[in-house]
Amino acid sequence: MAESQALGSRIRRLRREAGLSQTDLAGATLSPSYISLLEAGKRTPSPEVLEQIAARLGCAPGHLLELLTTERQDTLQTDLRYAEISLRNGDPKTALNTFAAVRDEAAAAGKEAVRLSAEYGVAQALEHDGRLEEAADRYQALLDHAGYGQTLVPRLAVAVALCRCYREMGDLAHAIDLATATLEEARGLQLTPTVLGVELLATLVGLHCERGDLHRAAALARTAIEEAEGISDRKALGAAYWNAGVVAHRNGASADALLLLERALAIYSEGDDARALSRLRNAYASVLMQTRDGDLAEAKAQLTRSAESLAEHGSTVDMAYCETALARACLLESDAGQAERHARRALELLGGGHRLETARTLLVLAGAQLQLGDAAAAEAGCERAALLLEASEADRQAASAWNDLGDLLERAGHTDRALDAYRQSLRCLGQRSSLLPATDRAAATGASGAPAAAAEPAAHRRATRS
Repeated sequence: MAESQALGSRIRRLRREAGLSQTDLAGATLSPSYISLLEAGKRTPSPEVLEQIAARLGCAPGHLLELLTTERQDTLQTDLRYAEISLRNGDPKTALNTFAAVRDEAAAAGKEAVRLSAEYGVAQALEHDGRLEEAADRYQALLDHAGYGQTLVPRLAVAVALCRCYREMGDLAHAIDLATATLEEARGLQLTPTVLGVELLATLVGLHCERGDLHRAAALARTAIEEAEGISDRKALGAAYWNAGVVAHRNGASADALLLLERALAIYSEGDDARALSRLRNAYASVLMQTRDGDLAEAKAQLTRSAESLAEHGSTVDMAYCETALARACLLESDAGQAERHARRALELLGGGHRLETARTLLVLAGAQLQLGDAAAAEAGCERAALLLEASEADRQAASAWNDLGDLLERAGHTDRALDAYRQSLRCLGQRSSLLPATDRAAATGASGAPAAAAEPAAHRRATRS
């Protein structure tokens, strides 16, 4: 029906341009009423009728069909742009529906380039909506078709997005392998450094940082800055500064971290990527409030600005990160009630697929629960967070979570269980006793390497004992 309407509109326009009436165009073989229905899109001409009409309009039948094809191609491109705008404006559901419709129509018309662009949009919309596993499947399928250079679906961009999904799902090892392999592949082709290449390198910096490979992360961060300085696009340098700042903070160099993040903020403030700027503000505020002389008021101001922007442009995950950071700020102000509300809102936004950020939010929630006097809930939260972090191979963060649990258990007078938690913390950092035989260590920690008492959730152990 849409094609008939488009063809009818084209015939009407060409008839008017030729100065013909509907009666003139109908001639002796057609009726004016048929031409009226044809121009309204209520009739589809046969090849013979199309030839007659084309002859009276002074063009070939193929010219009418060519015009129709061009018009529909323009419409598909317009729909793609509309979907992209919807995604940027924080409406992933509308974007998803539009991208999917364009993909299906392009596939039916055999327009492979348009189909791939729309499929990439579908994956982005799914990720933006928090549907990580579905998004990862789409990105993985696209990786086989994406190329290097000026293509509609750049391979490096797909790799960055896929690594981002794996990271949120807690599969750091897979994400690191993918980023490393893609970078090596690009370098093997002797491609000149690009913004996307630096972005993928910066992503790899963040992944190593999450896993606790700080030495490797720092080395890659220096490489990212060197490559970015040779590219005219300042966004690449901003991304390099951003991740280098995170690494510096994890290495204890908070002053250097703030300087690098402030440089990144200056660069991103010049652009129009409101979502990225808001996420960077989250990172800056988180570092600011953890420094010795940190400006908590400025950190909260940054987070408030971020929250306002992300409500319009961000994904559910972006907003969850901001809520967790706000919870941490409230906790530092000893406002446990507000901290708990922000943390629970973050967990609600995260759903069940974001292992790393869920673990970090659970630790903040545990801190609020402890301040509110609910030590049992805080203990269970710390333990769940530690297990989630271990499953993600975020060993340094897991060690910190087990240490927090040990502190809680020790305060509650559970000395034996606190000792188990402290041992877990050391194990995550790679510490093993050099004085006990391996068989004795295995008996002390259980077959999985975790203390038997610590391996099952605290709530389950309490239920078993009651």
